[in-house]
Amino acid sequence: MPTLALPLDHARLPHGLGAAVWRGICGKCPRCDGTRLFARFLKPVERCTTCGQNWTLHGADDFPPYVSILLTGHIMAPIMIALGQHQSLPTWAMMVIVVVLALTLLIGLLQPAKGGIIALQWWMGLNGFAPAPGRAEAEAG
Repeated sequence: MPTLALPLDHARLPHGLGAAVWRGICGKCPRCDGTRLFARFLKPVERCTTCGQNWTLHGADDFPPYVSILLTGHIMAPIMIALGQHQSLPTWAMMVIVVVLALTLLIGLLQPAKGGIIALQWWMGLNGFAPAPGRAEAEAG
């Protein structure tokens, strides 16, 4: 499978790392923002149907779960402290609330984390994206 994407109008390319990562977080193609980045929950599309970018080159591996866990922990800590201060709430109810919230956050943050990391790798030219990093393409246009 060729790794080069189709030529794209410079106006459609992201103009910075933040824009590319935001597109990935939103589940859109970081290169053109034209279509979905994911075919299934955590499986990226092989190629963008709009710009032809090959998204099988990423190596996100275990980094998205780490990001999801880190964010969930930072969000859950104050919630758990606040729940612990309510003496009228039974312990079992606190545990149910904490477990449901934590699982919801972990699963809900996983796909945006993976999309953002794929976009970061593309922009920086990491892993299989090295021959054509997004930053170089955006600067050349």
